[in-house]
Amino acid sequence: METTFVRYTKFDGALHWNHPVLYLGEDEYGVWVGVSAGQTLLRNTTPKTLTYKFVMLFPINAGFTACYNSLPNRTELYCDVTSTPVFSDGEVTMVDLDLDVVRYRDGSVALLDEDEFDEHQVKYGYPPTVIESALETTKYLLSATQAREEPFGDVYRKWLALVP
Repeated sequence: METTFVRYTKFDGALHWNHPVLYLGEDEYGVWVGVSAGQTLLRNTTPKTLTYKFVMLFPINAGFTACYNSLPNRTELYCDVTSTPVFSDGEVTMVDLDLDVVRYRDGSVALLDEDEFDEHQVKYGYPPTVIESALETTKYLLSATQAREEPFGDVYRKWLALVP
């Protein structure tokens, strides 16, 4: 499997999550990549070594990313509201827009980091179109993850099985 690189930034360009991933393939939902248990990720420059594996979905024309975790992670699904992912030269980049939608193992769904989104609208001067798009995407993610509509149902399992 080929390796590619994931780079999230904040709206001001500051580095956020960044790490190598294994390219797994594409389907009608977007590009799928995987990360093995034991791999170290960087949040800005702070390392985090994983005890679980996961796959990520980068949709081609939508403002979110989705991370599907294996056990023992307490979340099955973690979606970041972002700018539309951009693919170039072995790298996928996007701007993290703070809002997160998670689905826990018991099936409950939650919206996280609304306070951060409110704060960063002022701090970074999010344009009205960015705010509207982020809120619209969040509404969609909350509904679709709760209903387990694909790609938020079980389609990820076949991709997760490919991660060593």
